[in-house]
Amino acid sequence: MNKYSKTLLRFSAVFAMIGAFLGSHMAGAGGYEFKTVHAHILVVGWLTLFAWAVYYKIFTPASTKVATAHVWTAIIGAIGLTAGMWLYYLRPFNLPDGLVTVLFIVGGSILLLSFLLFLILTFMKTEEEVK
Repeated sequence: MNKYSKTLLRFSAVFAMIGAFLGSHMAGAGGYEFKTVHAHILVVGWLTLFAWAVYYKIFTPASTKVATAHVWTAIIGAIGLTAGMWLYYLRPFNLPDGLVTVLFIVGGSILLLSFLLFLILTFMKTEEEVK
């Protein structure tokens, strides 16, 4: 559905801007503390969400429930993984180790769920095939 495509496209654009800004910051500062976070923001946030936006532009999934769950777990997972990674590797707020680790793992697990949902979607018949 186009609403899924547009939502994912907008979030991918936000991730692209953040990733580009982090890359620019690292280059200017000469420090590479953000390299892992920067890479994941661009790969998971920008490229993956963009690819999924294209998928929804081309295909109409047979199950809107699975598609909706996929889109929102993708967005929440991408934010959760990259934010958790930032908290884990850079420790900006001196949060307890256990909390930071849990946030990192939960974000990554939600993102992993979105990949599983996408896998399921690709093997389901599209709306066009059902008719």
